Amino acid sequence: MKVKILIIEDEELLLQSLGRALSEDGYLTIKAKSGKQGLDLFKRHEPDMVLLDVRLPDINGMKVLKKIKELNRDTSFAVIVMTAFSGIKGAVEAIKLGADDYIAKPFDIEELKIIISRCLASKDIMAEVNHIRSLKKQKYQFNNIFTKNPKMKDIIGIAKRVSAKSNANILLLGESGTGKELFAKAIHYNSPRADCRMVVVNCSALAEGIIESEFFGHEKGAFTGATRQKKGYFEEADKGTIFLDEIGEIDQKTQVKLLRFLEERVIQRVGGTEDIEVNVRIIAATNRDLQGEVRNGRFREDLYYRLNVISILIPPLRERKDDIPLLVEYFIKEFNKILGKSVMGCNNEALQVLLNYDWPGNVRELRNVIERAMLLCNEEIILEEDLTPEISNEKSLAAKVCGQYEKSLDEIIKLYSERMLQICNNNQAKAARALGISRPRLRRILSSFL
Repeated sequence: MKVKILIIEDEELLLQSLGRALSEDGYLTIKAKSGKQGLDLFKRHEPDMVLLDVRLPDINGMKVLKKIKELNRDTSFAVIVMTAFSGIKGAVEAIKLGADDYIAKPFDIEELKIIISRCLASKDIMAEVNHIRSLKKQKYQFNNIFTKNPKMKDIIGIAKRVSAKSNANILLLGESGTGKELFAKAIHYNSPRADCRMVVVNCSALAEGIIESEFFGHEKGAFTGATRQKKGYFEEADKGTIFLDEIGEIDQKTQVKLLRFLEERVIQRVGGTEDIEVNVRIIAATNRDLQGEVRNGRFREDLYYRLNVISILIPPLRERKDDIPLLVEYFIKEFNKILGKSVMGCNNEALQVLLNYDWPGNVRELRNVIERAMLLCNEEIILEEDLTPEISNEKSLAAKVCGQYEKSLDEIIKLYSERMLQICNNNQAKAARALGISRPRLRRILSSFL
């Protein structure tokens, strides 16, 4: 389909020459000699682009631009303002009102064609971004958080209410794998900030020496290897949301910088002196006991209270086992699409095994178990033998460890951690996630009693 360009220009000679030159390049041109005629044609033809003269005989070009934006608030069409040299100030004003670019008269037609191509390419990218954003909005609706559990329904209700408050900081609490990131995305994509970016940061994955630079950016030459200026996560999330997962892992120096931002809403890049205003909502999450971290001096108390304007505690899966059949059904449907299978569900024995297990890795672990079962099963029904051996007994891992010997709590914790490490094929990062603790803490547990 040809790109439609509406040309609103009162100079007859320029109007006709523009129409002819653009038609030769394959564009479908629609011509108007006045603002009123241009608005009528805009409503009738819904063009992909408008070339708009600032000075028109009947209506000022600025008023035409405002009316066009009122008629169609979609960003899929572009507006290029054409102005005389004396009107460049007005053209800049038009950019502020929503025009995509401007060109000063007299201009070279080849220069205009370049601007047209650039604007159309930009609109194509924006349309793709909006499409992706629309899909995310659909994916992260609150009704896509499946639950039958009354406590979870209350939590979802709280999250819905706070999502409407675009500036309130939120602290999501709960074990690893309970769905904190899912809640964070649902809050963002159902908030007034949904049309802007959400930046997800896993704080535990950032090395201590680079966290500040990653958060707040750096100037060229700020340190060895800083060969160019770089925006940090906070600038990238301007007008949107930043999700700081595993917030309890950040060092004291970065905590001070984050506290300053929360108090003043400005940042300074590493190596810079300029205060940069950033409008961003913070959603933080942790599986740690932050109050305990505050008492132990590892997390600043003032920062804790700044982040904890609204706290939402997401319960572990073992406390809402009535959700397991619902989640199993959802994951089976998901992996049927991914794997091209037609698995109908679990038999009663397999479902009972899933209900008896304690799920230290929570919903994330359940999803992994169902994925593995569907890869292995040869029938339309998941059987008990398709499940991982570690969960195929009626006793959970915790029951096995605790029931073997009379031991102290510390010894039980170590035994449990060692067994989970075996299950995770000696992958400490995976075992730590399943246990809901940080990797350094897992190492400390494993190295105890030596």
